Amino acid sequence: MNILVTGAQGFVGKNLCATLRNIAEGKDKSFGLDPDLTIFEYDVDTPPSLLHDWCAQCDFVFHLAGVNRPKDEREFAQGNRDFTQMLLDTLAKAGNACPVMLSSSIQAQMDNPYGQSKREAEQALLAHEKRCGAKALIYRFPNVFGKWCRPNYNSVVATFCHNIANNLPITVNDPEIRLTLVYIDDVVSALIAALRGEECREDGFCVVPITHSVSLGALAEYLRAFRDSRQTLAAPKVGDDFERKLYATYLSYLPAAEFSYPLRTHSDARGSFTEILRTAERGQFSVNISKPGITKGQHWHNTKNEKFVVVSGQGVIRFRRIDSEEILEYVVSGEKIEVVDIPTGYTHSIVNTGQSDMVTFMWASECFNEQKPDTFYLEV
Repeated sequence: MNILVTGAQGFVGKNLCATLRNIAEGKDKSFGLDPDLTIFEYDVDTPPSLLHDWCAQCDFVFHLAGVNRPKDEREFAQGNRDFTQMLLDTLAKAGNACPVMLSSSIQAQMDNPYGQSKREAEQALLAHEKRCGAKALIYRFPNVFGKWCRPNYNSVVATFCHNIANNLPITVNDPEIRLTLVYIDDVVSALIAALRGEECREDGFCVVPITHSVSLGALAEYLRAFRDSRQTLAAPKVGDDFERKLYATYLSYLPAAEFSYPLRTHSDARGSFTEILRTAERGQFSVNISKPGITKGQHWHNTKNEKFVVVSGQGVIRFRRIDSEEILEYVVSGEKIEVVDIPTGYTHSIVNTGQSDMVTFMWASECFNEQKPDTFYLEV
């Protein structure tokens, strides 16, 4: 199958082409598409002669090219209506009645130069469908967010992500304004479904079935919390579909020199303890390093439970129920990765029996609370 993508270097185009290339190279089989794909990527720098050749060869068109923030308002008509008409005329001249997908906008309902130019592009495609029998797929996208969207252009999510990630100010004039958002991966999935002939339609238009609604103020709060999580160690709620997508988007705007960040390490002669993440719903994650011969722990908990995983070195974890004299031992080693549960009501210790540092990944069901530590010293 030959696929023509106009606006291939734009936000949606880049993401769509990246996925189509993965499919063509056999790297992504999740869409169930035959990998025998040829992708014609057209953008402003592409020689016009190629567009004529590709229009004669393509089996499907993703028409994503357009103008939404020109220096001169006349460019709206030229980039949206006129280019669409030229594309459709080229297809018709080649006798190609393949399906055409058009990237329109919710502003096509509005009486402004941009909305009018998008509406006229829609009308041109519908006329082409009637004249040539080519299937028309018109998407009036709301606000699309995700990686590779240009900040300070026409996306509030991209602008807020970029500015907050770079410690620049943002402006929230009305925090109660609600936004309807669609995530770029959901857009790409919807477009590939359309390629398979399985588009989702409502009131005559094609739609992305998954949308998200958020207020402008809440959006800013989410992003500030993501920025501050490097100090608070609070993990995002990735079980929440929108927060997971927004966090992925935010991270894509981090300055390249700031992908890493330091953690607070508590060190002494015995080794060190470093907390990595903490969550109200899923507890606390940390790394513990013990020097050779060192014993750590010697305490028990009422409700807090833990999981220990030794990833390097070797040692012994010992348990004793606080009302018993019987001692249980588990030999642990980085050569055999396994989880050891630390039940409540058992005093426990971990001893480094090797000649090198022992590194243990630890999870606790509760974040440490100095006011209620639920940790009581008692030798095993």
